[in-house]
Amino acid sequence: MQTQADGAHIYYDVTGTGPVLLISQSGEGDADRTVDLAGRLAERFTVVTYDRRGLSRSRPDDPSAPVSIRRHADDAAVVLRQVTDAPALMLGLSLGAVIGLHLLVAHPGSVGTLIAHEPIALRFLAPADEAAARDKLASVRLAHQRHGWRAAAAQVAAVLGINPHDQDTEPGITAFPFTEERAANFEYFLTNDLDAVLDDTLTLADVPAGAHILPAVGRTSPTDGFDYLAALALAAHRGGEAHRFPGGHNGNLTHPHAFARCVRELVS
Repeated sequence: MQTQADGAHIYYDVTGTGPVLLISQSGEGDADRTVDLAGRLAERFTVVTYDRRGLSRSRPDDPSAPVSIRRHADDAAVVLRQVTDAPALMLGLSLGAVIGLHLLVAHPGSVGTLIAHEPIALRFLAPADEAAARDKLASVRLAHQRHGWRAAAAQVAAVLGINPHDQDTEPGITAFPFTEERAANFEYFLTNDLDAVLDDTLTLADVPAGAHILPAVGRTSPTDGFDYLAALALAAHRGGEAHRFPGGHNGNLTHPHAFARCVRELVS
């Protein structure tokens, strides 16, 4: 399905029955990247997935125009309004978690509960950790400029503690080879969304105090990773602890069955 947002057509899918659950991916992940996880949640929820602006079927009118994380949140709000008038559940993954946090700020009432899994929110970090994170992401941008998207994709995985050639997975998961479409999505992520992460000004103080947020981390994620530390900072700011999900930063892809079980338990 398609809906019109400001300056773009946004593609989204809806499957299942029950309370509305929006899944927002990170990196170059589009609506199809959640196929294993969505399939395990659709018996309990109306699962909404979408292509973020600039990815796959969500085409901006001006592909060269920069897109902020706030703009991505506005797009997600448009998608939600096509599906429900009530506050939705939301699973935000990495960049998708920051999109969810911006939704809480800019579109109050659109999301009732947000699971924020390892948000890439640099301003949540202590100054030294933020500086280190910016250096790592700058190295990704440099790798892209000098050697192209494949080198940068490998750098992204290394920065997030992911070894795609040696990671524990559940059996029978869907493989996502680097097709031309996925390569184009990576190019867009590297040329637009990486800058959006670096430029984002969202702080812990901006997050609405009354919002229902469930920070989460991967059990096998590096504990010194900036995404992991941002989730801990969010949890501490709200007076609690981060929930632990199976797998690492990409546990929704490597362990969809166990990941879905955690989602169901948290929002029940």
